[in-house]
Amino acid sequence: MTRNLIIIGSGPAGWTAALYAARAALAPLIFTGPEPGGQLTTTSEVENFPGFPKGIEGPELMKLLREQAERFGAEAVEQSVERVDFSGEPKKIWSGGVLYETKTAIIATGASAKRLGLASEKALYGKGVSACATCDGFFFRGKEVIVVGGGDAAMEEAGFLTRFAGSVTIVHRRDAFRASKIMQERVLANPKISVVWNTVVEEILGVEAGRVTGVKLKNLVTGEISEKKIDGVFAAIGHEPNTKIFAGQLALDEKGYVVTDGRTTVTSVSGVFAAGDAADHRYRQAVTAAGTGCMAALDVEKFLAAG
Repeated sequence: MTRNLIIIGSGPAGWTAALYAARAALAPLIFTGPEPGGQLTTTSEVENFPGFPKGIEGPELMKLLREQAERFGAEAVEQSVERVDFSGEPKKIWSGGVLYETKTAIIATGASAKRLGLASEKALYGKGVSACATCDGFFFRGKEVIVVGGGDAAMEEAGFLTRFAGSVTIVHRRDAFRASKIMQERVLANPKISVVWNTVVEEILGVEAGRVTGVKLKNLVTGEISEKKIDGVFAAIGHEPNTKIFAGQLALDEKGYVVTDGRTTVTSVSGVFAAGDAADHRYRQAVTAAGTGCMAALDVEKFLAAG
């Protein structure tokens, strides 16, 4: 059986696309992937998604989005997609060794924040460890935080956090930033921001307490180990789109994000659309992902109607 639509990925973009497509009687099939619900499932509280004045837990929000889409007939497969072939008609998608065929596809595989790779980071993610100042900065009002990184992303995160935090310390492994000159100048001129050079985070402290209480730092020049009391750690070392299986199938930019036409969710392949963080390296918010998921479903509906 050839389906009308298969959606790959189950974050806000994927489930919103599934909701709109299901209500349009397209009977979408959605592959939930290795992290069902996407990055929001690792977020403790979401306060900036419209419609929840008291906030909502990330996993609960994704549960509600899924229930809403399934109410209208969206069908979920709890598996990852292994490979695709978009070269002909119908589109071919393999999962669990099974071939699925579809007239259209929506790529909603999202992006993953690059992590420091520490066991303590994983244990405290959402408990003082974050990769999104826009999402979580409000929770650190008057507190002391560190930002790890040296590129434009780190400068942006540090600058944004000064609106809330009492102090922000940038920890960078080199003796100079990689960020653009203007971004560096803004950061270095900000009295609430200090910099620790040639240093890496060896460990995030507070696992037993269930919240970040400090960090263990290592100076890469002297080898000296020190501890610093802080309340939050923001890793700003970049994001990586989850798009490797589409290489050679869709046009990707130099960082791996799916290229769309800039106005719609249309990709380089007719009948294939992209939504959410897999195609968005600028905003990376749950609400913008949901918005482009809606757009993708509407683009699919229009495409199918055109025959």
